[in-house]
Amino acid sequence: QVQLVESGGGLVQAGGSLRLSCAASGRTFSGFAMGWFRQAPGKEREFVAGINWKGDSTYYADSVKDRFTISRDKAKNMVFLQMNSLKPDDTALYYCAAEVFPMGNGNDPRAFGSWGQGTQVTVSS
Repeated sequence: QVQLVESGGGLVQAGGSLRLSCAASGRTFSGFAMGWFRQAPGKEREFVAGINWKGDSTYYADSVKDRFTISRDKAKNMVFLQMNSLKPDDTALYYCAAEVFPMGNGNDPRAFGSWGQGTQVTVSS
């Protein structure tokens, strides 16, 4: 059973930072691209960031580029999202995700098929 567990969400003021973590278990994710998505109330889930299976290529939504950084620790089966200069528009439930097939790039939202339960990020103005 594949399991992705997010942590690190919380309440932060605009301009602040948070670091989200995702622990993967149930299989080895080192060969799979990973990503982060978010869903705000009343909106569809959207792609935030992705990292390829090697960990040497990253992709970002335009809305978070230059503010968020995705990284992974393959030995520990973990993925991280460092979020800086947070804005109220970043408020959402953030999900960790893994691609369905191995050796992917992490830049196609349609390729992701395993999801965590989400961690809430709230940015106050």
